[in-house]
Formats: sequence, C-alpha cells, structure tokens
Amino acid sequence: MTFRTSFEITESEEKISLSNQVFTIGSCFSEVIGNQMLENKINVSANPFGTLFNPLSIFKILSPAYTQADERLFVQSQERWFHYDFPAKFSGNSQDDVRLTINSTIQSEQSKIKNTDFLIITFGTAFIYQLKESPVYVANCHKMPASLFERSLLSVKDICKKFAVLHQELQVQNPNLKIILTVSPVRHTREGMPENQVSKSILRAACHYLVSDYENVSYFPSYEIMLDDLRDYRFYKPDMIHPNEVAEQYIFEKFSKTYFDQELQNFLPIWAKISKSLAHRPFNTKTESHQKFLQNLLYQLQEIGNKVDVTAEIERLKNTISS
Repeated sequence: MTFRTSFEITESEEKISLSNQVFTIGSCFSEVIGNQMLENKINVSANPFGTLFNPLSIFKILSPAYTQADERLFVQSQERWFHYDFPAKFSGNSQDDVRLTINSTIQSEQSKIKNTDFLIITFGTAFIYQLKESPVYVANCHKMPASLFERSLLSVKDICKKFAVLHQELQVQNPNLKIILTVSPVRHTREGMPENQVSKSILRAACHYLVSDYENVSYFPSYEIMLDDLRDYRFYKPDMIHPNEVAEQYIFEKFSKTYFDQELQNFLPIWAKISKSLAHRPFNTKTESHQKFLQNLLYQLQEIGNKVDVTAEIERLKNTISS
C-alpha cells in the first residue's frame, strides 16, 4: 500500500552551476532556500532585502528604477524608525540610520542583479495593505494601528500586469536572466484559513500564466510538495505553520535535482562530508592522529578551491594545525 502522494517534477533545461550567481527574494522560504545554497558554497545573495510577502512589494524592490528609499514611507514607532517598503530588520534609532542602511543595500544588491544568472522569487500572500493617507502599498505594517491601512486582495491580473513591467526592465538590464517562481508553503493563518487558501490559489494561478507567457520563467512546486507530498503535521514546526528542518531539507533536495547541473549535484555530498569534518571538535587537538586528520582536510579544501571559495575555511584550518 502507498501512504503518500508523491509526484515527479520535470527537470529544468536551464541548470544552476557552481559558477552561476543566484539571487533569492520574497517570503521566508526564499531565505531558507538561499541559506541552504550558501551552506553548500553556491554563489548566492540570500534574501538580502528581508522577508517580503506580497508580489507587488517584491517587484517594487527588484525594479532598477527603485534606487533609494521612498521618503514618504519612513515611520517612527516605540522610539525606533522603520520603512514601510522593508521588514523590521531595516530599523534603527534614527531616520538617517535607516535611510543609510536601505540605500546602501539597494545599491549593492541592484548591482548583483545585473550579473545574476538565476533569480528565485517566492510569493507569500496575495493580500496587500495600502496606507489610507497616501495611496501607497506597503510591504510591512510594522505593528502600526490597523486603522491606518486598507486591506485588499490582489487579482491574478494585478500580479501579471506588474510582473510584465518588471520583466521588461530586467530584460534590458540582464537579458540572460532566468527567473524561478515558487509559492511559499508557509500558511498565513492571520488572514484566516479560508482566506489563506484563496490567497495561495491566486498566487499559484499567477505563476501558471507567467510561466506560460515568458520563456525565461519557470515554476518550482515547493507549495505542492509541502501540501501533497509531505501531507503530515510531523513535517511542521511546533507552530504548525512553518515547515520544519526535515521538510526544508527534503524540498531543497527536490530543488537541487530539478535545477542543479550534474557537477553541482556531485559536489553536494563532497562538501557535506568536508563540512561535517570541519565541525568536528576533538578532546585533544594536539594528537598526531588529529593533526593528520587536519592535514588531510586541508588537502581536500585545497582540491576544491578552484571550484568554490573556501579561503576562510583554509585560513581557519591553518591556524588550527600545529606548527
């Protein structure tokens, strides 16, 4: 008997290699995927703008036209300054501090997008909040009074129209860019469970049409893997909302088989073994056997040094090896 509903995912024709630059943006799932790539020595900018949930806020930050923080959207709350286009990690004790952090991040990350090979975008919710005083959509309400905002639900058409503008801008900036879309498996229960389902269905339908309309856009079914393949609460964290580490690793393995080229797939177990060895902490570091172990590990790092950046690991290891 079969107790799971697994499904095959078609391998992408466009493959990520060790030499490629990857950029992830969107909900917290983009951060998970990005960090897993970082841990595996893939050249990635992992969700540098923080957690962004709705598509329009993601598109706004990705646009080459967004060169500095919108001055209208700074807000002060509980003696801290925030910006409505960015999550709370871009907060500070003064407006100038926040402005400086945001503008420097925009400048550095926009330059990376110009040279990015693969852009991974994760949509979290189709619900969006608009400031009543000035009709501007926000990425984060920063726990300000609900009376300041008006909530609305994006349509598939809204998302596709805004994406068309962004796609044209990115094509001019980076004609070889490949875009991977995914819908976050994290449930937005604060909106309500029925509302969350409506929201996710809009996001999924939008992805369907975007993949159909653009040759350089593909879709990875992280949402479907979580809800259908891993259909069990044992794959959730205690909050019963976020996927746990087992689920995250499983989805990442599916992603790697779909998008990583053979060289990168072969590299993953090699790096996993080296990484495990680097984390080893013996009782006595001065023994002859351990020193041989470190020398062998140093040799392994030097062997892969022409493929990935292991400068920091090599330097740390050299400082550990006894003279």
